[in-house]
Amino acid sequence: MVYYIIALFIIALDQFTKWLVVKNMEFGESIPIIKNIFYITSHRNQGAAWGILQGQMWLFYLITVVVVVGIVYYMQKYTKGKVLLGISLGFMLGGAIGNFIDRIFRKQVVDFIHTYIFGYDFPIFNIADSALTIGVILLIIYMLIEEFGSKEKTYGNNGTHHSGK
Repeated sequence: MVYYIIALFIIALDQFTKWLVVKNMEFGESIPIIKNIFYITSHRNQGAAWGILQGQMWLFYLITVVVVVGIVYYMQKYTKGKVLLGISLGFMLGGAIGNFIDRIFRKQVVDFIHTYIFGYDFPIFNIADSALTIGVILLIIYMLIEEFGSKEKTYGNNGTHHSGK
């Protein structure tokens, strides 16, 4: 249940911040927060990350429904006692639904976090995108922990295999 609360929090934060941008900024307007590093920039995207597949809404609807169903299935079946897995899936669920809401009601995704990383003008993104990225990173960490943890159980601390006999 707590993992769904994480997802709901992300959805609420994502939609609230997008609402603030839409209501208070003109499209293309940019507010410097930290000059040459971080800006709030009102932007719209009809594609996926970095603007790929512009205008392919039917594809995003289909993919998002499949992803959301898959995440919910995994949350129900595999997260018991696996906090990191549950948190990662909660972040991904919230991010997927946050952008899905935009695609359904606005026919485009509102982006506004604009950064320059080491001088590189990084594509503008939003809270949902951030949550998806964090969720994927946490999932990778979880998988690495599981992989290395299972090897240690199989081989023991000194690297020798124990047959259990």
